[in-house]
Amino acid sequence: MGNFGADLKHALHMFVKNPGFTIAVVAALALGIGADTAIFSVVDTVLLKPLTYPEPDRIVQLLCTGPGGEGPCGSATKLHVWQNQTSVFQDVAGYDNGGGMNLTGGLPEQVHGVHVTEQYFRVFGARFVLGRGFTTDEDRPHGGNVVVVSNGLWKRKFGGDPQLVGKSISIANLPYTVVGVTASGFDTDPVADLWVPYQFDPNTTDQAHYFVAAGRMKPGITLPQVQAQLKLAALEFNRKYPGINQKGGFDAQLLKDSVVAGVRQSLMVLIGAVSFVLLIACANVANLLMVRAAGRTREFAIRSALGAKRSRIIQQLLTESVLLAVTGGLLGLVLGLTGVRALLAASPGDIPRIGEDGAAVGLDWRVTLFTLGISLLTGVLFGLMPALSASKPDLSSSMKEGSRGTGGSFRHTIVRSVLVVSEVLLAVVLLVGASLLIRTFVALRAVDPGFDAHNVLTMEMALNGPRFEKTAGVAQVVRDGRERLNSLAGVVSASATNSMPLVGGFGLPFSIVGKPPQDGPYTGGAGWMAVSPGYWDSFKIPIKRGRDFTDNDTAGSQGVAMINEAMAKQFWKNGENPVGQQIVIGHGVGPEFEEPARLIVGVVGDVRDGGLNNNPEPKMTVPLAQMTDGLTELNSKVAPISWVIRTKLEPHQLVASASDELRKASGGLPVARVRSMDEIVVRSTARQDFNMLLLSIFGGSALVLAAIGIYGLMAYSVTQRTQEIGIRMAMGADRGQITKMVVWQGMRLALIGVVVGIGVSFWLSKLVASLLYGVKPWDPLVFVSVPLILSAVALVAVWLPAMRASKLNPMEALRTE
Repeated sequence: MGNFGADLKHALHMFVKNPGFTIAVVAALALGIGADTAIFSVVDTVLLKPLTYPEPDRIVQLLCTGPGGEGPCGSATKLHVWQNQTSVFQDVAGYDNGGGMNLTGGLPEQVHGVHVTEQYFRVFGARFVLGRGFTTDEDRPHGGNVVVVSNGLWKRKFGGDPQLVGKSISIANLPYTVVGVTASGFDTDPVADLWVPYQFDPNTTDQAHYFVAAGRMKPGITLPQVQAQLKLAALEFNRKYPGINQKGGFDAQLLKDSVVAGVRQSLMVLIGAVSFVLLIACANVANLLMVRAAGRTREFAIRSALGAKRSRIIQQLLTESVLLAVTGGLLGLVLGLTGVRALLAASPGDIPRIGEDGAAVGLDWRVTLFTLGISLLTGVLFGLMPALSASKPDLSSSMKEGSRGTGGSFRHTIVRSVLVVSEVLLAVVLLVGASLLIRTFVALRAVDPGFDAHNVLTMEMALNGPRFEKTAGVAQVVRDGRERLNSLAGVVSASATNSMPLVGGFGLPFSIVGKPPQDGPYTGGAGWMAVSPGYWDSFKIPIKRGRDFTDNDTAGSQGVAMINEAMAKQFWKNGENPVGQQIVIGHGVGPEFEEPARLIVGVVGDVRDGGLNNNPEPKMTVPLAQMTDGLTELNSKVAPISWVIRTKLEPHQLVASASDELRKASGGLPVARVRSMDEIVVRSTARQDFNMLLLSIFGGSALVLAAIGIYGLMAYSVTQRTQEIGIRMAMGADRGQITKMVVWQGMRLALIGVVVGIGVSFWLSKLVASLLYGVKPWDPLVFVSVPLILSAVALVAVWLPAMRASKLNPMEALRTE
């Protein structure tokens, strides 16, 4: 312990005496460790922290499987089957993704409401500060208007009233009795302000998918047991409902895995990339320490001659390196957490579990231990090699160095050269990855989404309550709203829809009248949405054939539909014209969907509804005014109406006036989620943009660190070879030859690193293949440009020491000790 204290005191003294060296090392380590800490803090929040529910590892997401893959799904009939699997499940609940619900009874306010089944609060282990969850009777048809209020809304809207349970609050101008208030800390996904029961009919045959389901496994039950039971349940379901999803099945995965499935791989790629940055920083610091240790060779030789053991010298040098690493780690911890919060605030990346603007990302014991551990590991990693090398001096040659103060050996030169080659190699890998994602970024920006997003304002309105359970009520609000919006100065076109591009949608099976079925009882399946007249004009989506919807397409007229080109090409082969033919949509899915055949009146251009990186899928569109009453009632519970306004001005300039006109048209209902379509488009690629931004930062950091490493090595080499250079010049070598000699020495190392790095990049690029769009993992432009850029940077890094070497005075160089 006494030795350690002495070593620590000596190290601090040395660092104070050499502030330039100390700042350079600590800065490099702070950059590397800070970047690692930043990414790990996100990984910790998203992947490592358990979900906030009690015993979260017992909660599974229920999935539907089919030829196209698997995903969350839920229909009333499937839910009943899942709830009957009592041998493996303690509780099973359905819940939707939440939509707008209007708190009325005063100034209307749209809040986030979620429809749930009675077992929901037991599945997720909800605690209540007041009251309870729903009972079985309350979740049946005619079970009454009841509501559970979130802790946040209870405090904000109702002042934390301890007597709120049993009182009525007004939702959509209907009285709802509050039966419970959740305790603080019950944070759900989706976020909810209040919950109301679905009240499914136990005898329903409704097959529509408009919610998701989760189950809590019984104690001692494992996921494989649940999956095996669900396979049997799928067979039972298919026997009971023949013709529905005959090729599909049921599956389950842990809820946490389901939540983070879309980001796990990209986060793993980023943690690997940032580790490369740390390794490059370590290589740089190791080179600095080796140079410094070479300058202390005589000191170590004297200590060895006086009886100091090699282990004692190694201990001192490791104490110095670990002290530097811990200092860099502490600074990196601050920089990393500050930087990642700022980055997530600017570009959230659509990452789950991080909270608004990354608020959930912060310091906890895992992040602290990670930073401490990586600091200690880094200190040993970059300090061990210089310590082993410097602690075994050649006493005779070291004592003869006199005042030169800088020693070196062939072995040291080889080690430093290997470190520089490694830096270049890692920099190439990071730059290739960053360049591929930049190419993806550019490709996504060049994609034609099928609509014009510029100068389009969107806003949502929750149309729930008795008035909007009939199509006539919704159609009247839409008609009045469009008239009022179109009368505003600066509005080009206004329309409404229940499904916006790039934000999800609905799907239904269909049959073409007069054609044999191809997929069970249906011709196929396609996306489905409802729009008002003017929708295509609002987005400048071209009508390729036929006509647009008009105000005459009402509930009393012939049912009509429009389809997109993708659907026309897939189901009407050889250029057959679908206009004038009839389709039946949603037959057999549920009573809400039953309707006569619709006449196809037009074909519109394709829109990339599923994302800019996905090809357009078949899509059917019907007039809002021609939806069945049952479907309108169902839609009012699961999705708001979106208003789409094309403007001559910057869209947000019309927010106040448009909102006011829509309040008048709807009888005072508020609007929410006001966004321009440009904002929606940008958000749709937020995850790809976030990956690209981070890898670009890491790649740029690696490039700078590699350049510094090459420059440092060559500058030291020139200092070491000063006498040699003087002799060469005295023997007739001109300045050009000296320059070429130094440049070639440095570029040889850089080129070795580039060649090996390209090979490694070619092998590793497959790991980012799923993150790419419009570019191959082996993109020739990337694999040519990256080596050229890095070689150019390396040339600059070696040119500067080469120019200094060429300007040496031969006589002064020969006199150098």
